[in-house]
Amino acid sequence: MAKSLKPDAFFQTPGVILDVRSPAEYAQGHIPGAISFPLLNNEERAQVGTCYKQKGKDEAVELGLAIAGPKFADFVAHAKILAPDRQVRIHCWRGGMRSGAVGWLLETAGFNVSLLVGGYKGFRRWGRSLFSVPQKIIILGGMTGNGKTEILTALANMGEQVLDLEALAHHRGSSFGALGQLPQPTNEQFWNAIAMEWAKFDRTQPLWIEAESKRIGMCSIPDEIFAQMETATVIEISRSRQERLEFLVEIYGEADINHLIAATERIRRRLGGLRTQAAVNFLNQGNFVAAFDLILHYYDKTYTYDLEKRDVNIYKIDVSGLSAVDAAVLVREKSKEIL
Repeated sequence: MAKSLKPDAFFQTPGVILDVRSPAEYAQGHIPGAISFPLLNNEERAQVGTCYKQKGKDEAVELGLAIAGPKFADFVAHAKILAPDRQVRIHCWRGGMRSGAVGWLLETAGFNVSLLVGGYKGFRRWGRSLFSVPQKIIILGGMTGNGKTEILTALANMGEQVLDLEALAHHRGSSFGALGQLPQPTNEQFWNAIAMEWAKFDRTQPLWIEAESKRIGMCSIPDEIFAQMETATVIEISRSRQERLEFLVEIYGEADINHLIAATERIRRRLGGLRTQAAVNFLNQGNFVAAFDLILHYYDKTYTYDLEKRDVNIYKIDVSGLSAVDAAVLVREKSKEIL
């Protein structure tokens, strides 16, 4: 008998996760790690939906079975490839007929089946409920080019809890942030990824998060988490300007020149016409240090303004000349003093 499990138990259970919704639903947002295993494709789902509206549930169910029935043997064969141990976890949108049908089929074929109570919709409610759970957060702040992301990575390697929002958003959080990154996920998928990470954290231990604006590219941090970030203690790191410029050249120096110019033009209004044109000229000449030196004028001013608005404790540490690992050791020691 297939087990119906709430999210916490569902994620503790072994087996691949099969998302039996349509490909379009999956593309909009899905449980991280779930495999698309659609009972109906996009067109078939639309047909069944239209039938339901025009003729009612019974007619729609019959149509769905008529469409999916001939594919049942292929479903079983595919599932055996995906789950050679015969352990599967299945969900659809609400935990209704689609997951029930596939669950019945695979259980009949000898699989051990677990179903997600409430389906993907229930997972979304569960994830959103987690965001309000209080977490002991430390914000790692610092101006652009200080290597905050690399320090977070080093902290994670030391066993510290880290939520790397930029990695989940596929964006470094500036006009240049998309360069060299994968396409950004939908905002829905961004939240799904955060939910799966947030569920793992120990609430009694500190969680490190890089200082961010509410939006990271096209992704928006959940209100509940951003509210906690805004009141969290800040450890602000600093480096020499020369180190920062070298770091920025290392990150963006291999980017397409046209993309660099386009990113610079996007901040023209705030950078100013003269600085923007000068920066573009330097980029065209291959003088990236001079270009980024001008661009930092905007980002430094923006960072200082945003930080001054926050009524929180800020602890400053100079990590000039230190590697990411050595800087991580230093900020971790500082966190033990202040928490």
